[in-house]
Amino acid sequence: MSQVHFVGAGPGAADLITLRGKALLEKADVIIYAGSLLNPQLLDYAKSDCEIYNSATMTLDEVISVMETAIAKNKDVVRLHTGDQSLYGAVREQMDLLDEKGISYDSCPGVSAAFGAAASLNLEYTLPGISQSLIITRMEGKTKVPETETIQSFAAHHTTMAIYLSTGMLEELTRRLIAGGYEEDTPAAIFYKATWPEEASYFCQVKDLANVAQAHGITKTALILVGDVLAQQCYEKSRLYAPDFSTEFRKAKTDEEIN
Repeated sequence: MSQVHFVGAGPGAADLITLRGKALLEKADVIIYAGSLLNPQLLDYAKSDCEIYNSATMTLDEVISVMETAIAKNKDVVRLHTGDQSLYGAVREQMDLLDEKGISYDSCPGVSAAFGAAASLNLEYTLPGISQSLIITRMEGKTKVPETETIQSFAAHHTTMAIYLSTGMLEELTRRLIAGGYEEDTPAAIFYKATWPEEASYFCQVKDLANVAQAHGITKTALILVGDVLAQQCYEKSRLYAPDFSTEFRKAKTDEEIN
């Protein structure tokens, strides 16, 4: 039975899509992909007779119409989203319309840009003694943000933040980060097109985010990282591997055994 598959394409590099996602692309009869936000090399996985649509030029109703027509012809559809579609993918509204039409669908997860960036930087977001949480958020733009989820309120936690869809508002982002509680010299980074061939990362301090972006001509397709973990210094070692720490698989060593 044909159905619609929502597939996360990963952060950029064509080989960072999941094995399941690649298999779905290879057998799809129709692919609707998220335009220039996706690495075009991903479309090389499609079979030669696959119908391919760029959703950047389409409305929601047009996307659903293509899906509905394909399913009526017993064709499999892949709706290819950037990163992981559960983050800022606008998939729920598509799924609701498919529900109304009785069209079956499923989801295949992808690697989000925050984790692609961490891999490229060999970065750990949760260093003991510094941060044990990662806040994924965005600035308010055309899509509103609930009043309880402002940048300022999240900044008050002084934890690690990965901020999406905000590169064009860096002066305001900086103001809100500092107003919320981050120090001006808190480590920050601008990561442009994580894992793409042209990826670029720029480390700076919170107060310099807008200037650094302007200096390098970055206006979109970048992730903003904020937090002391970026320095990767002065953290505590994990207790997991400490010799005096017991786990389900290892007994703690005595003082005599350690010494």
